Amino acid sequence: MTSIYQRVLGSDFTRLHPEIQRRFGFSSTDNVASVGRGVMEEVWKGRFYTIPFLYLGTWRRIMFPETGRNIPFTIENYAFVDDFGRETVSWIRTFQSSRTRRFDAYMIYSEARGCIVDYLGSHEHLAVDIDLSVDEEGGLRLRSGAQRFYERAVGFTFPMLFSGVANVREWYDDQARRFRIEVNVHNKAWGPLFGYRGSFEVEWRNVTGAEVPGHIMPLRQERRE
Repeated sequence: MTSIYQRVLGSDFTRLHPEIQRRFGFSSTDNVASVGRGVMEEVWKGRFYTIPFLYLGTWRRIMFPETGRNIPFTIENYAFVDDFGRETVSWIRTFQSSRTRRFDAYMIYSEARGCIVDYLGSHEHLAVDIDLSVDEEGGLRLRSGAQRFYERAVGFTFPMLFSGVANVREWYDDQARRFRIEVNVHNKAWGPLFGYRGSFEVEWRNVTGAEVPGHIMPLRQERRE
C-alpha cells in the first residue's frame, strides 16, 4: 500500500532525501513504526496574550505554554487503519520540559478534500487541511490550511482569527546523521503563537496493526473530514 504522503506528492516524492522518503513512505501494511528521540533546541511561545490559548490547548493535547531550551522529546509515528477504514499515521510528540506535555495529531488522506487532513488533539476535534511540498534540500514542508471544529453533533468551520497557521519543515542532516524539524505557528493578526526546533534519531520498530500501543490511539475517532 502507498503511504498517504506518497499518494499526495506523487512523482515529487522521489525528490525527498532517501531518509525522509523512508520516514514518510511506510503504511499500515509495512508493519513498521518510526520512533524518534532527540532534543528540542528551543520551544517558544508568543506574547503574553497567547498564554490563555496555549493553556487551553493542553486540555486536548495540542499546544502548551511551557518554553525552554534543550528539552528532551519523542515523536511516535505509527501507521494503522482507523475505525472508519482510513489509513492513518500518528504524530505523538512528547516534551519533557518543566512538566510532561503531549502534542497529538493523526493524519489521513481525504478523498473528499483531495489532501491530507490532520486531526489535532486527543479527541480529533480539530480537522486541518495540510498542503505538502518538497524543498530544494529534499526536506518535506507542511503548511496548514482550512480548519473545522467537531465536538459530538456540533461541527463548523473554525475561524482563523482564533487559530494559527502552522509551517512545518522536516529534513535530514547528512553531516550530523540526524533528522531535523522546525515548527512555526502564527496568526495573521496576533503574530507568532508557538513553535519549536530540534533534531532526533529514529528507531524503527516491527509492529502490526493489532500491536499499536494503547497510548498512541486517540481517545475518540472523528468520521467527519
